[in-house]
Amino acid sequence: MKYLSPLEMLYKWEKEKPNQIFLSQPINNKWHHWSWKEFGMEVRKMASYLKQLNLPNESKIGLLSKNCAHWLMTDMAIMMSGHVSVPLYPNLNAETLSKILSHSETKLLFVGKLDNYKEMKGGVPNDMNCITFPFYSEDYPKWNDLLKNISPLKENIIRKPNELATIIYTSGTTGTPKGVMHKFFNFSFATTNAVNIIPLKEESFFSYLPLCHIAERLLVQMGSLYCGGKVSFAESLDTFAKNLSDVSPTIFLGVPRIWTKFQQGILSKIPQKKLTFLLNIPIISSIIKKKIKNSIGLSKATNVFTGAAPTPVSLINWFTNLGINIQEAYAMTENTCYSHVTLKNKIKIGFVGQPLPLCQVKLSDQKEILIKHDALMDGYYKMEDETNQTIINGWLHTGDEGFINDEGFLKITGRVKDLFKTSKGKYVAPSPIEMKISANKNIDQVCVVGNELPQPIALLVLSEKGKNMLDKDLKNNLKTTLEVLNSKLESHEKIHNFIILHQSWTVENKLLTPTMKIKRNLIEKKYNVLYQEWYNKDSVFFN
Repeated sequence: MKYLSPLEMLYKWEKEKPNQIFLSQPINNKWHHWSWKEFGMEVRKMASYLKQLNLPNESKIGLLSKNCAHWLMTDMAIMMSGHVSVPLYPNLNAETLSKILSHSETKLLFVGKLDNYKEMKGGVPNDMNCITFPFYSEDYPKWNDLLKNISPLKENIIRKPNELATIIYTSGTTGTPKGVMHKFFNFSFATTNAVNIIPLKEESFFSYLPLCHIAERLLVQMGSLYCGGKVSFAESLDTFAKNLSDVSPTIFLGVPRIWTKFQQGILSKIPQKKLTFLLNIPIISSIIKKKIKNSIGLSKATNVFTGAAPTPVSLINWFTNLGINIQEAYAMTENTCYSHVTLKNKIKIGFVGQPLPLCQVKLSDQKEILIKHDALMDGYYKMEDETNQTIINGWLHTGDEGFINDEGFLKITGRVKDLFKTSKGKYVAPSPIEMKISANKNIDQVCVVGNELPQPIALLVLSEKGKNMLDKDLKNNLKTTLEVLNSKLESHEKIHNFIILHQSWTVENKLLTPTMKIKRNLIEKKYNVLYQEWYNKDSVFFN
């Protein structure tokens, strides 16, 4: 099968529907729009400018910005000009930014929509050439000024399938970010097959998860290119709800934290007891479901995905009762986000779906999930040893532990690398236990630890609902959760106590990845000196 490249898809829509809106972005609460023709013109002009710089072929060009229209324009311009994109998380600290720019040998940096560039700027070398996106005011040469007298590239440049397209630095849950190399073929293979099987046809996408992350890059950027869809952006966290409601996309990708926030928002307006009552009245039930879908902006959504981290079954069931059928997905940067997706006619709650077409999956003797297909990464940039430890005999070793049922549905049961050993010499997998604990709506975040303790303990961060409860009521609630939980766990897994922390884990304090996964190693580093002291406290202890 011949796969078209992202550039070829752009040329297709430029020709077939030049005046159709492709991108919409709110700026100061006013929506700005770009048609396929206008998008293509900006890309062609910037590609022309980049070619005039006479950088060595396949130079690395950094992209540092939150999601916006010019992020997509820049990425395509880098492709068109014969170079390699290095997308960067918009909330990196200066130290990590400096390391990645140096390691990737970045020659030029685009700087766009950012919240705290002053803090990040120290990580940008003084001699680094930078370009600022329109609408933003960093003291660098500006996009519009540079392109004022530039003629757009007229030819339809085609990059070879085996040429390097991008280096994606992982979000680093377990240590220093590694640069994952992907060639153009990988995007073509993964997107074409995913779009066909889901299927996607001229969809409306809402972009808010970091575009530098493979999930958003593949589903939103590549998905919209390959189905000829439309992409709308969120302006900020404050306007997220309004922007989503305004757009009402047909495709929506959430992460567990987003689904929890949706749930908390709904329950703040309709308490659970009242909601349950109303949902049991046939005529009222359909009205309530429709109102809730409208209120969160999912009234037109035909495919609603969750990924990046395991989503509690109880949370998925809760949304199912509202008529919102969440489809679990599973993949990673190293396999171009192409592995498992739950199709809407094949939802099996608690499973992440069956393998996508042309994707092989098996479990090792240790139950580690192994993936094989034609779009695995080319390797980690300048990290041959790490590459050889990750791809062995053509199989990607994911580091995730799983179970495959007789129908081929995959369940993620934990991280092989997250296992810890108690002082009794027993191994504990924290992830499944955390999933069970997080079903309690008073809990927002949880991390089960216990290396060298007799029994595991659970570190908790309360939800807004939990914070608003009286200490006595909350304690009783959590004691009940602990008792019920322990009755279902093996003896060596039983949680000794709950430790309630005052500080939330956030991207800003570096305890969450940009996709809202906990950085277990950093949480351990921050608190482990206190474990023994906490172990001796009450069954529910406020730190």
